[in-house]
Amino acid sequence: MAISRFADLLEEARRQSEPQRLLFVFTRAELPDNPTAEQHRRFEQGEGGVLTPVLCVDKSPEELSDMAALEEESQRTGIEWDIVFVGALSGSGGEAVADDAVERQLQRMVEALQMGNTQSFLALNRQGEAVALQ
Repeated sequence: MAISRFADLLEEARRQSEPQRLLFVFTRAELPDNPTAEQHRRFEQGEGGVLTPVLCVDKSPEELSDMAALEEESQRTGIEWDIVFVGALSGSGGEAVADDAVERQLQRMVEALQMGNTQSFLALNRQGEAVALQ
């Protein structure tokens, strides 16, 4: 199944035979250190910049109803974000994913995103639509 929106992600996660944990790393677009005039111009037009991780959370698919609910929950933190990256972990043998495994994987996601490695994750905008990053 091609995942093009948040609802597709939830549907696919709920269909899995093993318990799933969805991992979210929320990022904010910012100018890089010492930006050029071109980088400033593009950023002002809503293009370019760097995506900086600002918030992490894990949820089971059953804890989520839709993107609006996730958006609302994120607003309660007071942290602004632009793109959320999503990964998933599966339990095994019907067992839920251990908390320490979730924490390790969230840390790996943050580190990968800080290095600019976004290809391994689903990227969603605030409306819950998948976005392709260049």
